Amino acid sequence: MNRQVCARWRWLARHVMPLVGAMVVAVAGLLVSAPAAWASGNDVGANLSSLLEKYATELYGGIVAVVSLIFLLNRRYTELAIFLLAAIVVAWMVFAPGEIGSAAQAIGKSIFG
Repeated sequence: MNRQVCARWRWLARHVMPLVGAMVVAVAGLLVSAPAAWASGNDVGANLSSLLEKYATELYGGIVAVVSLIFLLNRRYTELAIFLLAAIVVAWMVFAPGEIGSAAQAIGKSIFG
């Protein structure tokens, strides 16, 4: 009977106690870092906006790369140059509308005074 009790304790010491220790460390880490996370506030809209902008940028870059490879493999270099120029202009308009506005105002001031 004594050997069975010792075997159970050995099993607990080998399998359960490391899990309990890891859980204690995780809870302590959450308690230490929680005030910093709460202090940042709840900016779900800003976070979602930046996440979607990042995904859209990567998707747009991938599409431009694939279409550019098609032009490159077919040896259509002038069409590739025109496509890349158009892709840059479209990306500038879509992903940086504030810069477009300030550039338009600067052009307007230089033309109309």
